[in-house]
Amino acid sequence: MRPNPALLPAASGAESETALGDLPEWRLDDLYPGMDSLEFAADFAAMSDDARAFAARYRGKLAALAAGAEGGAALFEAIRAYEAIEERMGRIISYAGLIYSTDTTNPIHGKFYGDTQEKVTEAGSELLFFTLELNLIDDQLMDRLMAAAPLDHYRPWLVDLRRDKPFQLEDRIEQLFHEKSVTGRAAWNRLFDETMASLRFDIAGETLTLEPTLARLQDADENRRRAAGEALAKTLAENTRLFTLITNTLAKDKEISDRWRGFRDVAESRHLANRVEPEVVDAMVQAIEAAHPRLSHRYYALKARWFGKERLEFWDRNAPLPKVPQRTIPWEEARETVLSAYAGFSPQMAEIARRFFDGRWIDAPTRPGKAPGAFAHPTVPSAHPYVLVNYLGKPRDVMTLAHELGHGVHQVLAAPNGALMAPTPLTLAETASVFGEMLTFRRILAGTQEVAQRKALLAGKVEDMINTVVRQVAFYAFERRVHSERRNGELTTERLNEIWIEVQSKSLGPAIHLGPGYEVFWAYIPHFIHSPFYVYAYAFGDCLVNSLYGVYQKADPKFVENYFALLAAGGTRHHSELLAPFGLDARDPAFWQIGLSVIDGMITELEGMEG
Repeated sequence: MRPNPALLPAASGAESETALGDLPEWRLDDLYPGMDSLEFAADFAAMSDDARAFAARYRGKLAALAAGAEGGAALFEAIRAYEAIEERMGRIISYAGLIYSTDTTNPIHGKFYGDTQEKVTEAGSELLFFTLELNLIDDQLMDRLMAAAPLDHYRPWLVDLRRDKPFQLEDRIEQLFHEKSVTGRAAWNRLFDETMASLRFDIAGETLTLEPTLARLQDADENRRRAAGEALAKTLAENTRLFTLITNTLAKDKEISDRWRGFRDVAESRHLANRVEPEVVDAMVQAIEAAHPRLSHRYYALKARWFGKERLEFWDRNAPLPKVPQRTIPWEEARETVLSAYAGFSPQMAEIARRFFDGRWIDAPTRPGKAPGAFAHPTVPSAHPYVLVNYLGKPRDVMTLAHELGHGVHQVLAAPNGALMAPTPLTLAETASVFGEMLTFRRILAGTQEVAQRKALLAGKVEDMINTVVRQVAFYAFERRVHSERRNGELTTERLNEIWIEVQSKSLGPAIHLGPGYEVFWAYIPHFIHSPFYVYAYAFGDCLVNSLYGVYQKADPKFVENYFALLAAGGTRHHSELLAPFGLDARDPAFWQIGLSVIDGMITELEGMEG
């Protein structure tokens, strides 16, 4: 998943479509032939039946099973049956979600997704008892059973599960939380998505959706950028009453859940889910915030000089460099660029990525109603991932494709761990994506000799890294303040705007003028709605990849082997264990300086190109 909807120049009309070539649309029949197919209906019915049968067989009996003569084998069979049901549920909801993302404004898609989500939630309610009862089994007994076959297969999942033990509630309360999510958090998420997809932005006589409007913020024409920035500000401001309500409601919903579970800090549940220590996140945030003057403040001051200005307007922040020709990159060229970059690192990586193109696992065109930005959805281990991008033919589009295919490769390699252990904690989930992006960038840069083009490429990469590291940590700071203040009552739109401007000013620096209109730009960031405190994972991943890439450049003969082992581990190992073969330790404050020094060095190189 990319940090934000792609900020790319808009392509429009038949001429642009011809220049891009044939853009692939994914085929979802590897999951199901259709929404009304017999296969979907059969799995839909079996999911509920199997969940009820599982509950009848195991509810209230796990402690006795564990204490029996064949305790380990009995629990293994129970977990394997549970995993099979989870796999089927995952296939069903993945299919519905992917259908919905192709056009979130289509009422048929919306109903299909909503109905499916309700049934999956109902089936999930039947299974809630299982993990709760597993955590009630005596610790010493469970440690003994997990140490031997066959239960040792699920040891990583069980160890992770038991970390949640201090925060789990009584069964019926957990069931209530689970079932109410359909009319609670999930409903507010859907309202946000459908509202955002329905917004229209009027720019000089054109009516655009969010994606191409954001794209105009990187147009070569300053007047078009300004018009896009003003249109965004106007339409978002007209809708902030709704976005304020959604933000307040979801923050309160999280506060209730955190309070009942006993989480003390507003981000503690996210740290637990990410399997990362709070002090590691704190060290990263402190290092990045301390680096603002030598990274974002310094770079934007440099960019302002390139534009002949004392300060850049907010709509100029991601503007292309002046006097550097831009061209449209056809889809086939983007495909070969990414695949060749991957092949230069490892033929295996390129072969896995090629499957996404050959199997039509990618949806690339920009369409009204389509989900903005980009993502890679892992679906389930018995199928394969799918990638969504909004391809407009610009360099950052190629980077986005490389990023999402990195996720896809990671998801394919982790799939053999099974439905319970394939998912990767967010601290490592961005590793393969950002690494794939770096490989592609370095390959393009190595093939670019013309000074102005190299400068543009370097500047684009620095901006991407600032957006990924500095800006995402600023988003994290925004969320922390919003959720902390929400504990004392609702926040007005004006207060949300104030917090947004304060954190953005601090992170971007004095060379960016955050003028009237920008104060409402918090409203369109989907991560605040869908995944509170997700955003710091991008900074974690970027700094981690910069450090990993440094090890790779030293030609460590075991690097590729260790790297694939890291990806293939999925969710079975802690970040400290996975990084040890590379000589890296995220708990060491010096670790973060390695990654930040890469950005610093690129800015220094750009300063050497002035004149």
